[in-house]
Amino acid sequence: MNAFRQPRASSWRRAATILLAAGWVHPSPAAPSLPPEGFRLLLLQRSGNLGFLPGAHVFPGGVQNTADCSADWLRLFAPHHGPPLFGLGPARSRPASFPGLPDVAAADDAAALPDDVAARICAIRETFEEVGVLLLRPRGALPAARELGRALAPPPGLDAWRDRVRRDPRHFLSLCAHLDCTPDIWALHDWGGWLTPFSHRGKRRFNTAFFLCCLSEPPQVYPDLTEVVSFQWSSPSEATESFISKEIWFAPPQFYEIRRLGNFASLSDLHKFCLDGASEGMERWLPITFLTADATLQLLPGDELYLEDSEFLENVMSSEKKTEEIMKEGKIFHRLVLHSHHVYNLHVTIHSKYKQVYPKTYVISKSRL
Repeated sequence: MNAFRQPRASSWRRAATILLAAGWVHPSPAAPSLPPEGFRLLLLQRSGNLGFLPGAHVFPGGVQNTADCSADWLRLFAPHHGPPLFGLGPARSRPASFPGLPDVAAADDAAALPDDVAARICAIRETFEEVGVLLLRPRGALPAARELGRALAPPPGLDAWRDRVRRDPRHFLSLCAHLDCTPDIWALHDWGGWLTPFSHRGKRRFNTAFFLCCLSEPPQVYPDLTEVVSFQWSSPSEATESFISKEIWFAPPQFYEIRRLGNFASLSDLHKFCLDGASEGMERWLPITFLTADATLQLLPGDELYLEDSEFLENVMSSEKKTEEIMKEGKIFHRLVLHSHHVYNLHVTIHSKYKQVYPKTYVISKSRL
C-alpha cells in the first residue's frame, strides 16, 4: 500500500450542489390525451479547460463562499423567517463522521447562518452563476408546505448581474434585495453528501452537500459558456445510456445519484419521497478506493470491505486478485466497480438505516465492455 498524510479537517472545502428535477410531460402513443408524468434532470457540461473534472457532466453547484453565511442575509429573510431554523423544520440527524473528517453537525460559532441555510444559499447562487436559473421566492410569499418549486424569470441585465456575482459573491444578496426576494431554501431538500476520496496526493478535497429540488416545469437555462459550455435535460435512463455510449462522462458520485433517482417513475413520487421524511438521516459518504488486478473499486459505507479506520483513510487498499474473484468472495455490497472511463458497475445489497433509497444493482453486459 502507498501511504500518504491525511489532510486536516480544516483543509476540506465546503461545497453544495443541486439535483434539479423538472416535470416533463410527453404524450403516450396509447393515450395521447392522458400524457404520463415524468421528470428530467439538469446536466451541465463543464469546460475542458477547467482543472477539476474537465469536460464532465455534473449537477449545478460549487464551492461555498463566506458571503453565503453573511449576517446581512438575516435582514433579507426577516420578518417571516429567522434563526435558528429559518422555517426549514427540525434539524436532521447526521450519521457519525469517518474518523478525522469534518463533523457537519458541529456548529460554527463564527457563522451568522446555520450551515443548512448557508449551503442552500451557496447552491442557489452557484446555479445562477452557471446557468442563470434563479431559485428565488418573493419575500412576502410564505412557502406552501407541499408545493413544487418554481424558478423566477431572469431579471433584465442578466449577464451584467451574473458577472457581478461571479466577481464578488456578495452581489448575490444585492440581486435578491433588488428583486425583493430570498433564496428559496425551502425548495431544496436534503439528499446526501459526498467527500472526495483519498486516491491521489494533492487532490482538492470537497465536503459537498447534495440537495434535491423538484420544479413543476423546466426553467430557461443560459450557460455562462466559461465554466459551463452546454446543458441537457435527461431522465435517469437517458443519462445512463448517454454515459455508456460515451456521449457524456460522469464522475462516480454523479453516476451513483443518477442511478438512485432511477427508482422514481414520476416527479410526484420523487417529491413525495422528499417531503415524507426521506431525509431524516442525511447520509454523507467518503468512498474508500480498493485497487484490484483489473479494476478500481469504490467502497461505500455498509459494504463488507468498508472499515471506518484511519488506516484505510490514509492508504489506498489493493489486491492482486481480479475483481470477479473479489466479488465471488463477498455478499454484502455497497460499491462501484470502475472498469474503465465509461464502464461503471454498481452493486448494492444493503438497505439504508435512514429511510433513504439506494440505487439498484446495475451491471453492464459483457458485450458492452
